[in-house]
Amino acid sequence: MATVEFVEATRVYPGADRPAVDAFELQIADGEFLVLVGPSGCGKSTALRMIAGLEPVDAGRIRIGERDVTDLPPKNRDIAMVFQNYALYPHLSVAGNLGFALKAAGVAKEERTRRIRATAALLDLEPYLDRKPRMLSGGQRQRVAMGRAIVREPQVFLMDEPLSNLDAKLRVSTRTQIASLQRRLGVTTAYVTHDQVEAMTMGDRVAVLREGQLCQVDTPLALYERPETVFVAGFIGSPAMNLIEAPLEDGCARFGETVIPLSRAAARAAADEGATAVTVGFRPEALELRGDGEGFAITVDLVEELGADAYLYGTAVAPAVSGRIDATPTVTVVARLAPKGVPRRGEKVRLRIRDDAFHVFSTKTGRRLPD
Repeated sequence: MATVEFVEATRVYPGADRPAVDAFELQIADGEFLVLVGPSGCGKSTALRMIAGLEPVDAGRIRIGERDVTDLPPKNRDIAMVFQNYALYPHLSVAGNLGFALKAAGVAKEERTRRIRATAALLDLEPYLDRKPRMLSGGQRQRVAMGRAIVREPQVFLMDEPLSNLDAKLRVSTRTQIASLQRRLGVTTAYVTHDQVEAMTMGDRVAVLREGQLCQVDTPLALYERPETVFVAGFIGSPAMNLIEAPLEDGCARFGETVIPLSRAAARAAADEGATAVTVGFRPEALELRGDGEGFAITVDLVEELGADAYLYGTAVAPAVSGRIDATPTVTVVARLAPKGVPRRGEKVRLRIRDDAFHVFSTKTGRRLPD
């Protein structure tokens, strides 16, 4: 096994006005499952392809284990990649697909057979070894693509949105299988997805990218509970965190009748910026229904009843902030509530943010203010 390290690695596509990956600094530990996540065009697939050698590195270095592989061709990097479209050979059987790279590498027939059978057993593919890809379901094809990487026994697995072609139910079961399999094999893995739920449920750590830059890398729980920027706060979590610009009054942020006290360090940081407002974030589950005179008022626009939970979407009058030109600005608020007794569309209700369940960010920099 091996570590993977980006050392100020940069990739600029010809004609682009900014780098696709910009001075990337990241280390993936030996045996770690790291997920790269972010919106389309953020550079996550480019970063993965830089590890594989499929994209050149315009500045900086890439290391795998003790080796600098920046200028090595893909075949010499000891990596195996699983692509979005499976990339199976349609004229070969499952066994033929699994053993193709081994045969090309000159591995002896007996050793090829042993590895193919062991991999097939690991992935429950033994009954399908003689079948062609067209005779398999999407999930089975995905397992063959995984098997083709596993059978090579590489130092690093690279996976580029391997579940995107599967239906929703199959994605849930397959992501569980992939995560479990990676932990059993202990192979260092970099996994790319645009689905933040997928990222949160699979990775030991998650790296959030935006416009070619690394915003934050941490465990899924740490990203959820302590996002370092407004972007990470809004990206991680489904539904997304509520984010509202609220005016500062005497070291507190105010939203309706809700007064949010800032820590001394946060109030000092805001004052140093000359800020008259901060961005307050709170998760849908941090809200609770309250009576008159408490919290803030919303008008219910939509209720999603999902059995165990209900999501309430409503419109609230935004706090008055100095410099805002909107006549009567509004904000959308999402609350996660118990399914019984949920308000109906068109009702006016009041919500309160639970104590210590809010996050405060600078409106100027977008970065988290000190707790």
